[in-house]
Amino acid sequence: MIASIPSAVLHGVDGRPVSVEVHVANGLPGFTVVGLPDAAVRESRDRVRAAFTSSGLPWPRRRVTVNLAPSGIRKGGAGLDLPIAVGVLVASGVLDAAAVAGHAFVGELGLDGSLRGVPGVLVLADALVGHQVVVADVDGPEAALAATCIRTASTLAEVVARCTGRRPWPEVPRCPVEPATDGGSRGPVRDLADVHGQLLARRALEIAAVGGHHLLLVGPPGAGKTLLATRLPGLLPDLDPATARDVARIRSVLPDVGPATGLDVRPPFRAPHHGLSAVAMVGGGNAALRPGEIGLAHGGVLFLDELGEFPTAVLDALRQPLEDGVVRISRSGGSTSCPARFLLVAAMNPCPCGEGGVPGGCRCSPGARARYARRLSGPLLDRFDLALRVDRPASTELLEPPSGESTATVGARVVAARSHARARGVPANVELDAAGLDRTAPLERPAADILARHLRTGRLSARGLHRVRRTARTIADLDDGAPVVTGRHVTEALLLRGSRGLLLGEEKR
Repeated sequence: MIASIPSAVLHGVDGRPVSVEVHVANGLPGFTVVGLPDAAVRESRDRVRAAFTSSGLPWPRRRVTVNLAPSGIRKGGAGLDLPIAVGVLVASGVLDAAAVAGHAFVGELGLDGSLRGVPGVLVLADALVGHQVVVADVDGPEAALAATCIRTASTLAEVVARCTGRRPWPEVPRCPVEPATDGGSRGPVRDLADVHGQLLARRALEIAAVGGHHLLLVGPPGAGKTLLATRLPGLLPDLDPATARDVARIRSVLPDVGPATGLDVRPPFRAPHHGLSAVAMVGGGNAALRPGEIGLAHGGVLFLDELGEFPTAVLDALRQPLEDGVVRISRSGGSTSCPARFLLVAAMNPCPCGEGGVPGGCRCSPGARARYARRLSGPLLDRFDLALRVDRPASTELLEPPSGESTATVGARVVAARSHARARGVPANVELDAAGLDRTAPLERPAADILARHLRTGRLSARGLHRVRRTARTIADLDDGAPVVTGRHVTEALLLRGSRGLLLGEEKR
């Protein structure tokens, strides 16, 4: 007899439907899995058989063949244990095929017959829309975010009892939406009021939060670059439902990250170490094509501290996702794409010793400073809309209580200014294209003359022109939503964009 049980496997941040076909026939007892299974799937033979014994279910003393269709794609993970077990029960006549009609199954089996959770259950449930998806009790709240009916059980015996109607299916609790007041699953929101001085950097943080503009902070150690960067997530508005769900899907497929107990509406904040590899940054690495740090930062902030210490290949891998808001991963085993629209904040020292620009402080040779500057490519630097020097606060500012505005005050202005971008049909001004800029950010004659002068002298590229116009549009939004971009708006945008040579401690030409 043959049984066909619907299930799914992970592929990047997507799920691929799989049909688990089980054939039980006369012959020497054996158990074979075909259809490009990985080691975890091949080992299901022993887990499933032990679960049958522990649950008091009869194991067929015949030849069992399991085919995972379609056979041309690699299948991985222990989530196929449960559909294989159900398929064996149906094919051996223990369970009626009508009892599992319309159901799909995802779950790992313990040797005692218990049903365990699996990574990516939300993604897998999304791939099985139209079925009643049976998962482990622990996966119920997360799977309930999918647009399909979710059923839960704690053991294989419970699955059999509930499919046959001997026990009712329990009500699955819905994942709550976590409030934004305490920072969600990432702890309390850090207050901008803790920052001493740094008026220009605080202004840059506000503009970055409103427009989604990438920000580069350059300065000596102890200037407060990291302190400023960690305050940025608290200024961002809550995620919209679609983005929050995308974030939950990405976190779901990573067992070491995993979603929280609810749908987190706070923007994520990722700060990877500078020793990570390109695969860890972008994603991939194995047949499952796991998301990388830029995928985990989707909808939030990616903070790269000590930017000059990151490998050049890792930094250059960011260039395409920064433009497109999505990362496309291609490997020999397949390809996938992952949403990766994040706000990049980077901090670095002006030179290897860190004291560049401090009078009498720098000990680096011109050659060492030139090599340090070459670690950042021009195209990458061109993608920073805001780039400014951050110097150490004065002693009087450090010894006095901080007097700047709080995160709540600045965040309220950010939300109000972002409403202008939403009226234009984009979440933030950084997503305005050239046509959108011409339509929504007309330039006054003085503003156009300033930009033309910078283009003629080569201080702005074509990409830089559009980025300066977007930043100027954001500054105008903070200026009570001014309908026209003025010379003052453009001048401030150019000032905050900075000069690459000046930032890296070179003498101004």
